[in-house]
Amino acid sequence: MWSRSDAFLLVALISLLSPAASLYFHIGETERKCFIEEIPDETTVIVNYKVELYDPRSGGYMPSSAGIGMHVEVRDPDDKTMLSRVYSSEGMISFTSHTPGEHVICMYSNSTAWFSGSQLRVHLDIQVGEHAIDYANVAQKEKLTELQLRIRQLLDQVEQITKEQNYQRYREERFRHTSESTNQRVLWWSLLQTTILIIMGAWQMRHLKSFFEAKKLV
Repeated sequence: MWSRSDAFLLVALISLLSPAASLYFHIGETERKCFIEEIPDETTVIVNYKVELYDPRSGGYMPSSAGIGMHVEVRDPDDKTMLSRVYSSEGMISFTSHTPGEHVICMYSNSTAWFSGSQLRVHLDIQVGEHAIDYANVAQKEKLTELQLRIRQLLDQVEQITKEQNYQRYREERFRHTSESTNQRVLWWSLLQTTILIIMGAWQMRHLKSFFEAKKLV
């Protein structure tokens, strides 16, 4: 039987395998920033962001005004738009993938009124899978004990690992099909080149034979 400490340790180890990304970037008036996330199917993704405006007087960044927001677009691996709307200067975006593969998240400012040679700094935090679940809220809503909550986290993480493994198998299958298709094309191209060389050689031999016969050399 596992003890509570064993379960907690396993949860901590598995959590290292789960994807999460936190960063910030600067954006100008006409700039559009896009990020690619490889996401398994049926996986929840939460994007937290915060926009700050450059202050030339202090040389730093300050909280942006209420009129500044971000237009966010999310496209799936088939280049279909999953989400496209304008959000405020700080907020959270949530969506669920339905197709495994590369999802593109693009962000750009919804207004150019604030530009005067300055820039915006956008803090971005992308949580994928079980990292997107607010377990404190889950524990409060379902009235779970600490051990029950840890087990719930463990089950969610195991499920996410299974999805990741399925996605890796999907990628391997696609790569194998691409490799087989490429090998077939290379084979057919080689056969075509060989056939062309044989035909050209036969034509040259026939032409030389006709030339020698015309010159009465044979």
